[in-house]
Amino acid sequence: MNEIIINQTKKWIEQVVIGCNFCPFAAKEFTHDTIAYRVESSRDIKICLQAFLQECEKLRDDAAIATSFLIFETAFTKFRDYLDFVALVEKHLRKHGFEGVFQVASFHPDYCFANAPADDAANYTNRSIYPMLHLLREAGMEQALTNFPNPGTIPERNIAFARAKGTAYMQQLREACMQL
Repeated sequence: MNEIIINQTKKWIEQVVIGCNFCPFAAKEFTHDTIAYRVESSRDIKICLQAFLQECEKLRDDAAIATSFLIFETAFTKFRDYLDFVALVEKHLRKHGFEGVFQVASFHPDYCFANAPADDAANYTNRSIYPMLHLLREAGMEQALTNFPNPGTIPERNIAFARAKGTAYMQQLREACMQL
């Protein structure tokens, strides 16, 4: 089952994240196969948090891995629960000395930006096929951003793209990633 979930996630990265150019830095890492993937099947918050810390340690110890996706197969199906978990993850990032070393990007099937309607196509810039955390090396992000003109415009550009395509298109694109 983990292989299926990882392949679906790879398809989502390729078709949505790279295909829509939501992250202009993703294609390089995807093409060079420097992305680690881990599926966590437990619903237990302590086990999920331990999996997160293990991914941080793996990134710390293996410079060949550029970034990692921690995919939750069954946990955090409710977006509110997921946000609570992300807040806990951020606390543990600081507590375990990973603040300033890694940053976490959050993705969820029901992602909804604050004050945005649930059916706003812009939410699809962070709507994934499973709840997941994307761990990024801060040094790598800083380096990538120095070579990218106007990186602060990325979120606005992504929102404009998603809204121009519309909710139905973005939903269909994401859901197609579940088909292998």
